[in-house]
Amino acid sequence: MLQQPEKDPPSTPQADPSAANREKNGIRLGFLIHDVSRLRRHAFDAYMKPQGITRAQWWVLAHLSRNDGLTQIRLAELLDVGKASLGTVIERLEANGWVERRADSQDRRAKRVHIAPKARKLIEQMTELERDFNDDILADLSDDELAQLIRVLQKVRVRLTDLESKDDA
Repeated sequence: MLQQPEKDPPSTPQADPSAANREKNGIRLGFLIHDVSRLRRHAFDAYMKPQGITRAQWWVLAHLSRNDGLTQIRLAELLDVGKASLGTVIERLEANGWVERRADSQDRRAKRVHIAPKARKLIEQMTELERDFNDDILADLSDDELAQLIRVLQKVRVRLTDLESKDDA
């Protein structure tokens, strides 16, 4: 006859299976987010290669398309890169006629980076390519799944932004 396993006495706390699951899934989530981000960047690089633009360059242009005229220092902060390496990217963008650096009207030491007229067409092409790219990589998701994915990622982003703000304070 099989013996029943002994039950823990009531005073012994049991591990919360949801906490263990969250911990295990949290570790997997970090790797998954990192891998998805890395794979997406590499695949998008391949999409953008025929345009003759590097990842660093399209990333700068993408930020400037939302906030034209940022100072180089602020742009470096937003991109989470060093000022010197950003300066090199901006020099290449300038050489291609895609951006212009102008002195700040209130601080002569600061330089503001503006999108050059020539880059407007490139940004339109990049936007169209990104739309096609996203359609391709998200093709297996239903409309509901896509909406849920966006909602969840936005919630995570808000929480991370809140945590970052607390760290800065």
